[in-house]
Amino acid sequence: MKPPYTLLLLCSLSTQLALGQATQTLRGRVVDKESKFPLVGATILVTTADKGIVADTSGTFRLAGVPVGRHTVKVSLVGYKDALLNDIIIDAGREKILDVELEEEIRQLTAVTVQAQRTGEARNEMAVVSARQFSVDETNRYAGSRGEPARMASNFAGVQGADDSRNDIVIRGNSPQGVLWRVDGVSIPNPNHFAIAGTSGGPVSIINNRYLANSDFFTGAFPAEFGNTIAGAFDLKLRNGNNERHEKMLQFGFLGTEAMVEGPLSKKSGASYLATYRYANLWLFSKLGIDIGTQAVPAYQDGFFRLNFPLKKRNGESGGSLALWALGGTSTIDILISQQEVKDRNIFGQNDRDQYYTSRMGAAGLTYTRPLNRQTFLKATLAVSGNAQDANHDYLFLRKDGSGNPLVQNSRYVIDSLRPILDYRFSEVCYALSTYVNHKLSARATIKAGLNTDLYHFKAFDSVRTFVDVNFTRFTPWRTRWNTNEAFALVQPYVSYRNRLTENLTLTAGLNALWFTLNNRSLSPIEPRLGLSWDLPGRQKLSLATGLHSQVQPVYAYFYAEDLNSSTDAAQLANRNMGLTKSWHYVASYQRLLGRNIRVLLETYYQRLFNIPVERERSSFSLVNAGASFSRVFPGPVANTGTGRNYGVELTVEKFFSNNYYFLLTGSLFDAKYKGSDGVLRNTDFNGRYAFNALFAREFAFRRSSLTLGFKYTATGGRWYGPVDERASRLNQEVIFQNEGRNTMQFAPYRRFDLKADYKINRGAIGRRGLTHTVSVDLVNVLGVQNILSLSYAPQPDGSIIKQEYQLGFLPIFLYRIDF
Repeated sequence: MKPPYTLLLLCSLSTQLALGQATQTLRGRVVDKESKFPLVGATILVTTADKGIVADTSGTFRLAGVPVGRHTVKVSLVGYKDALLNDIIIDAGREKILDVELEEEIRQLTAVTVQAQRTGEARNEMAVVSARQFSVDETNRYAGSRGEPARMASNFAGVQGADDSRNDIVIRGNSPQGVLWRVDGVSIPNPNHFAIAGTSGGPVSIINNRYLANSDFFTGAFPAEFGNTIAGAFDLKLRNGNNERHEKMLQFGFLGTEAMVEGPLSKKSGASYLATYRYANLWLFSKLGIDIGTQAVPAYQDGFFRLNFPLKKRNGESGGSLALWALGGTSTIDILISQQEVKDRNIFGQNDRDQYYTSRMGAAGLTYTRPLNRQTFLKATLAVSGNAQDANHDYLFLRKDGSGNPLVQNSRYVIDSLRPILDYRFSEVCYALSTYVNHKLSARATIKAGLNTDLYHFKAFDSVRTFVDVNFTRFTPWRTRWNTNEAFALVQPYVSYRNRLTENLTLTAGLNALWFTLNNRSLSPIEPRLGLSWDLPGRQKLSLATGLHSQVQPVYAYFYAEDLNSSTDAAQLANRNMGLTKSWHYVASYQRLLGRNIRVLLETYYQRLFNIPVERERSSFSLVNAGASFSRVFPGPVANTGTGRNYGVELTVEKFFSNNYYFLLTGSLFDAKYKGSDGVLRNTDFNGRYAFNALFAREFAFRRSSLTLGFKYTATGGRWYGPVDERASRLNQEVIFQNEGRNTMQFAPYRRFDLKADYKINRGAIGRRGLTHTVSVDLVNVLGVQNILSLSYAPQPDGSIIKQEYQLGFLPIFLYRIDF
C-alpha cells in the first residue's frame, strides 16, 4: 500500500473515534501452580489504573472499565508468592483474559516478604535454567519476527536464525533438527509450510500466535518431561476462546489474508470455540515487484480450531475441562526455471531444473484436564498428527552452439528439452498419548510423573537418476532409494521431583527413559536430570543444572539405500540400526533484578555430544550438520561413533515494558566442533562463534490511539564450508564438499537491521462495542545487506558450477488488522 493511502486510511479511521475514553474488560482465573486448583480470594490489582478486584469461589475475576493501553497487573494471596505481570495490553476490540498461576510460599505468615514471579519466568516449575516464557505480545513486538515463535526466539541469548529464507533456529551451536515442538503436551511434526523431512523449520510458520497462550521455550538442561531432543524445545500452550462474548478479527498482510472468530458455545456451561483461517496472497506482492526470493509464487493456507467444554463440578470444586483442537496447513510451489530469465534469483531451489513441491502437515487432539483435589492435577492428551512431502524434478537440457556453450536468446537460455530426474513421496502418521499427574506433597515438595507414547506409521518412495559423466549426456538407470512402509513406537516415561529445601533454595531432580522400537540400539533406560536454584539477597539468583539427553535420528534416514533395485535384500538398509544421539548438558546461570523492571542474566554452558552418526568409511560427514536447508542428506553406511562439544557464555539485559519503552540486549560467545569418522576436529556448519541482538521499542500513547516504533539489530558469525568436489557435484547435480578442508572456510559475518512501526486506534466508549484498528509495517533488512546464504549447484556458461546464493534483501511486510 502506498504511503499516501495509508495516511488516508488512518485519517478516516480517526474521524470515527468516540468522544469518551475507550475501555475494556479484564478477566480471568487464578489457580495454584502445581494442583491447578482455584484460589479463592486472590487479589487482582491493575497498578497502572488503580483498579482492583477479588477472585470468587471459582478463582475467577472480572474487572470492567479498564482503560485501553499497557498495564501492570499484580496478583496476590496470603500464603502465595505474588505474580507481577508487566506489559498487559488492553484493546477496545477484544477482552483481555488472563490465566494466572500462583506458587505457594513455604512459611504462610503475612510478615514474610516474598519475591514476585515476573513476566518471562518459565511456566514449568521444574525448569531452573535456560528456560523462558514468551507471550503472544512478544511475538508481535519484536521487529523482524513476523509474529512467529521461532523467529521471535532467535532474539534470545544463545539462539540464532539459520538464514532469512527459513525460520530454523540454531541453539548453542546445535543443529536445528535437534529442536522439539510440542502442543498441549504432545510432540508434533515440523509445523511449517514447505517443510523438508528431517528439519524443524521452514519459510513460513503454520503456527499462528493468535491462538497461543503464554508458552515456554527451553535451550538446555531440560526438565525430565522433555525427551527426544538435544538442542531445545518449544512447549506451546493453546488458549480457549472467549466464553462470554463473540469476537472477530480480520487481517490483511504480506503473509496472508486471515480471519479469526471466537465466542461462547453456551454461556450457561462456559463452553467456547475459537477458529482461524489464513490464505496466502504473495502473488499480489510479487506483482508489485517486492522480492520474495523467487519468481515462483508460493501458495499456502492453514487453519486452527479449538472447542473447550468445562466439566461439571463435584462438591463445589473445579471440574476441569475437555478440549478438542486441530491445526494444519498445506503448501505448494512450482519453481519453473524453464520459464524464468537468466538473471532471476531463486533461493528456494536449484537453478538447473523445474521443481514441483507440495507439503502437508496437521495435528488434532483431545485434551482432558482435571484438578483431582487440592493437591493433585491430571492432564491427558490423545492426538493424531501427520505430515507429507511430494516432489518432482525435471532437468533442463540447454541447446548449445558449435563450441558447446549454451545459447542465449532474449535474456533467456534456449531450452532443448526437459527430462524427469527425481520423484519422491514421504508421509508419516503419528498416534500419540501424553499424560501426567502432578501431586503437591506439601508446600515444599511436588512430584510429577507421566508417560509420552508415540506410534508412527512411515511410508516413503523415492526414485532418482543422475548423470553418467560430467558432460551431461547420459543418465544412469533409475535408482530407488526409499521404498518403505513400516510402523514403530517411541515410548518415554518420566518422573520429576521439586523440593524447596528452604525459602531460598530449591532442588529439582528427575529421570527420563527413551525406547525407540525400530531397532535394538535405540534404548536409553536412565537419563538423569538435576537442578539447583538459590535465591540470594539483593534480588539475585544462582542456578545450576545438568542432564543426559538423547534423540532419535530423522526417520527418513533409517530407510535410505543407495539403490534398492539392485537387490531385494533388506540388509541394504545399512542405517536401519542407527542408535540414539546423546548429549550431556551442564549449565550455570546468575540472575539479578536491577530496580523494578530490568533483568540481567548471565549463563554459561558445556555440552558433550556423543553417539553421533558418521560414515563408516573415513570422511568428514556427520549428522550434526544436517537439518537447516531445503535438502535431505544421503549418507553412506553410518555408525554411532561421532562426537562433538559445544560451550559458551551468554548475556541478557532486558528491561520489561514500563514508562512506555522496553529494550532487550543479548550476546553470545560460543564454540561448536565435531569429529567425523576421520577423527579430525572441525567447526560445525553452525559455529558462528558469536551472536548479538539489540531490540528497542518506544510507545507514544495518545488519548484514543498509540504509535509504537521499534528496531532490531542482529550480528552473527558466518557459516562454515570447504572446498567443493567439482566432479562429484556435477554427477549428482548438488554441492558435494571435499573431505579435506571441510569447514575450514567461513562466509562473511551476517548483519541485519529491522524497523517496525505499529499504529493502533481504539474506538469505542463505555457501553458501546469496541473496535481496534492496527496498521503495522515491518521493514526487514532495511539497509539491504547482501548476506551470503550458501553455495548452490548451478552450472554457468563459463564452465563453473558453484554459485553463491544471497539471502533476501530489503523486505517490507505490511498488515492491517481489525479486532471487534
